[in-house]
Amino acid sequence: MKIKIAPSILASDFSRMGENVGKLERAGADYIHCDVMDGNFVPPITFGHQMVASIRPHTSLPLDCHLMVEHPETHFEEFKKAGADFVTIHYEACRKNLNENLKKIRSLGMKCGAVVNPDTSVEEIFDCVPFCDMVLVMSVFPGYGGQKFIAGTLPRLEKLRSFCEKNGFPEFDIEVDGGVAEENVKNVIAAGANVIVAGSAVFRSGDMKKTIERLRG
Repeated sequence: MKIKIAPSILASDFSRMGENVGKLERAGADYIHCDVMDGNFVPPITFGHQMVASIRPHTSLPLDCHLMVEHPETHFEEFKKAGADFVTIHYEACRKNLNENLKKIRSLGMKCGAVVNPDTSVEEIFDCVPFCDMVLVMSVFPGYGGQKFIAGTLPRLEKLRSFCEKNGFPEFDIEVDGGVAEENVKNVIAAGANVIVAGSAVFRSGDMKKTIERLRG
């Protein structure tokens, strides 16, 4: 299974966003991860579909938009217009209509994913795997970059990968976000993740290309 690297532009210099996504593409990134926060689901406010639209002309890479927002369904069409390729939404924000929202994202021509926080049982999103292109397992509590990886994420990844393999989804993409760096990425991949979000590890690196290569495990 291919290991894909999705650097998070949350760790980027916002005044040079277009330049930086271009650098990430040249450095070998697979996706551009966009952390969208509304100040309600999580305390900070970051950016919305306007930022996604602004960086779209600067890269041909898929834009992986992680919506940390209340009522995510009110934003799908705007992210489609902005050029998003993936939209991932939190189980905790729409647990009663998660599958309906995933279907709506797909109906707009985007790929979709469900996200679970560290304090949510990963089993809660097993039923939505058939409606997803990816599941994102948070390895920190969402809201702030630069946090330490929660070690308890590894058995959660193992459970999810085992479920996917036993139920006819052996190549299913499992994304992990938060605190992943060169020193722990091999364990993360061994546990079952194949899409690696990394912000600080890439943007604080002296050589993005080498860091991205090392993050492939």
